[in-house]
Amino acid sequence: MRKLVYCVATTLDGFIAGPDGSDPTGPGGFWSPAECYIQHLVDEYPETLPGPARAALGVTAEGTRFDTVVEGRKSYGIGLAAGVTDAYPHLRHLVFSRTLSESPDPGVELVADDPVATVRELKWTDGKDIWLVGGAELAGALYGEVDRLIIKLSPLTIGSGIPLFGQAAVFAPELWELSDHTVLRGGAAFLTYDRRHAAPQCADT
Repeated sequence: MRKLVYCVATTLDGFIAGPDGSDPTGPGGFWSPAECYIQHLVDEYPETLPGPARAALGVTAEGTRFDTVVEGRKSYGIGLAAGVTDAYPHLRHLVFSRTLSESPDPGVELVADDPVATVRELKWTDGKDIWLVGGAELAGALYGEVDRLIIKLSPLTIGSGIPLFGQAAVFAPELWELSDHTVLRGGAAFLTYDRRHAAPQCADT
């Protein structure tokens, strides 16, 4: 069965965007990733780079992790405001929205149905894993469906902003197991956590 993977950049204090919800790495953003961070994305997660970035960097790799990306209306709107109607033309691209009546791009599928039901259906179809790109509101709605977290941890704090699972996420403690990690020279870290389905056991002494 395919996994839903929330692969997202966060600050050390757990925010994926500033208070205004704008892209932290976009024009006027508060974080400019180091060159080694960009190269790690190219090498390990090429399918997560937006189409314009892939073109600028000469990236043509298909990638091995994802073939589908899901995002919320607000997250999609950031690219739309910049004139990008489909940031991920190399992936199947689903946008959850009850306000958009017509897709701005033939490559973008609008979904007005329940995100949980839709993702559960996607998980049982053939293919690579499903990338949850954001935003926080959709991540909060899909909190119970996320199988893996890939946290791209930036070496800064901002004090306040949009948290990882949004302001309206329910209180539901979950255990996660660190399955992979990479720390880059610039101080950023890529941390992969898989949902733990059983309580950890103490080792025999």
